[in-house]
Amino acid sequence: MPYALFSKDAKLSKAYPTAADVWKIAQKSGLVVDVISGQDNKGPRPVLDHDYEIKPCQLEPHEDPARNKADAERDAQTELQLAS
Repeated sequence: MPYALFSKDAKLSKAYPTAADVWKIAQKSGLVVDVISGQDNKGPRPVLDHDYEIKPCQLEPHEDPARNKADAERDAQTELQLAS
């Protein structure tokens, strides 16, 4: 089942194969913050800023989550090379 980033019921990102893939994209985009929660947690845990959510989603016509993931990884690699 594919996953995407949502704000309320609005889909904000492309679909990706796993929720972990969306977390990576959200973190790279600056949407993940560390928050200390309760006494049960010894340290900070990542949460999405601005009440964003990562949820299962329906695919758009002709959308391929695996291709979206590969494109995002290729873009990240290109950015690393440009920064060097």
